[in-house]
Amino acid sequence: MDERQLRVLRELGELGSVTAAAEALMVTPSAISQQLRLLQRSVPVPLTEREGRRLVLTPAGRALADAAIEVETALARAHHSVEEFLGQTDALVSVAAFHSAAAAFLPRLLQALAAPGSPQLAFADEDVAQGDFPPLTREYDIVLAHRLDHAAPWPRTVSATALLHEPLDVALPSGHPLTAKTQLTPRDVADEPWITVHDGFPLMATIEAIAAAAGRRLHLAHRINEFSVVADVVAAGAGIALMPRWTARPHPEVTLRPLAGVHARRHIDALHRPERTARTAVQTVLTELQHAAAAISSQAPTTK
Repeated sequence: MDERQLRVLRELGELGSVTAAAEALMVTPSAISQQLRLLQRSVPVPLTEREGRRLVLTPAGRALADAAIEVETALARAHHSVEEFLGQTDALVSVAAFHSAAAAFLPRLLQALAAPGSPQLAFADEDVAQGDFPPLTREYDIVLAHRLDHAAPWPRTVSATALLHEPLDVALPSGHPLTAKTQLTPRDVADEPWITVHDGFPLMATIEAIAAAAGRRLHLAHRINEFSVVADVVAAGAGIALMPRWTARPHPEVTLRPLAGVHARRHIDALHRPERTARTAVQTVLTELQHAAAAISSQAPTTK
């Protein structure tokens, strides 16, 4: 039995006929009869009987119709509880982010949502390979993820809110001869020692594209995922690196130069599941992430 069948039984008992019940529920009499037949299959005793030309409830049918009132009341309370949960503005929202996105977005979120009644935030850092971002939406309400221009789109199992389409620049030690150029090509940088991410992480595909465009293998001297550490190692003269233009913190001894000849941009998206974004608090956080993205892209310098 289900809620619709019990509602039909209750209306039949109160109104006294199939026709009247059908009018009240705005369905056809045949639909009423079908629901009654389905309900009868789940109950071992007759629920209705003929009284002349009318179909009326048996004592068992009246008992079940009375119980249906309690069922409808409980369901109404449950629906109201869900609506209150979905509409709660100060509910807890969990946000996971890879390191550079965390540094760029999370402080802005905290400032934007500091007022009483705003969503409560629970942050976690998750620096994973591209294919491992979507499964994180099982654990977190919102996952900040990145993928390169030419990478496969996110799977249909998740929804994505676009935040940034960020250039990836070549990071050079200040005073390096290549800083004299306003733009670099793969051939310019092919013979330099590189500091790059571990295999499987999104930026690695751009490193491979640089090698392909230059026609030779790059020397990958160091494998470091954290951009603040990368910047320190670049500044120390240990090599060059790819660095996001807007979300990585500027380093006083590192110069960025744009790279031509390869796709050197990444998408930063907020991944989420529809059942989580039905909540007002989650929608509020998504809106603030979009505001933060607009501020990051408009206020950040291009290259220096």
